[in-house]
Amino acid sequence: MNTTDPVADMLTRLRNASRARKAEMLVPYSRLKADLAAILKKEGYIADFEVKTEGRPQIRIVNKFADKTPAITGLKRVSRPGLRRYVGATEIPRVLGGMGISILSTPRGVLTGREARRQNVGGELLAFVW
Repeated sequence: MNTTDPVADMLTRLRNASRARKAEMLVPYSRLKADLAAILKKEGYIADFEVKTEGRPQIRIVNKFADKTPAITGLKRVSRPGLRRYVGATEIPRVLGGMGISILSTPRGVLTGREARRQNVGGELLAFVW
C-alpha cells in the first residue's frame, strides 16, 4: 500500500483503533513514525510500542485505556503534503490550553511543542493530540 501521507495514515489508524477499543494495532515502519510513537508513549497517550523487523518492518502500538475510555480523545494532522505548516519557536500553538500536545519535526528531531519551546527551536507542525 502506498500512501501520499504516511503520518496521516498512522494517525487515522490510531484514531480508529482507539475508537474501536482495539488493544493493539500495526503500522508500517518509518523512523518518523517510530519517533511519533515514542513521544505518544512518553506523554502517556499509548501504553507501549515496539518495532518488529521480521519480514516487512512494522510498529506494533499498544493502546492505553482508563476504565474502557481511550487515552487519545482526538488527533489532528496539521501540516500535510499539500500545505506544509511551519512555526517559529515563539509561534508554537498550545493545544486545549495545555491539556493536549503539539508534535513538531525540528532540526533537533521530533519534539513536543513544550520541548521545542524550551529548546527555542521551531519546525514543521506535524500534529495535535489530546
